[in-house]
Amino acid sequence: MQSFYPETFERDMSCTEAEWLSWLPRAVGDHPHEVRGAKAQVTLGTGRLQLAWSAQPERAIALMRLPRLALRFAFSGVSEAERHAFMQRFDLYTQRGGG
Repeated sequence: MQSFYPETFERDMSCTEAEWLSWLPRAVGDHPHEVRGAKAQVTLGTGRLQLAWSAQPERAIALMRLPRLALRFAFSGVSEAERHAFMQRFDLYTQRGGG
């Protein structure tokens, strides 16, 4: 988790598009959202978050292969405190762990 989330940033996520779409409703919680193709809009109070994603070539680490999805976040009309609160929940619902 981060201490600051800028208005616009990109992430490289290790998931398939199908996994991402299954995580999205829980990750945004009670915030209304709409998915259209490889884009989604999330309403955050009087502001919004635009999400866009695209599948990338797999990441290879030795014999392991990991799916990759490039994800772009673009907040508008959302305060720094609101972005932080939203992203804390989002990160909890989309993080993957192992061990």
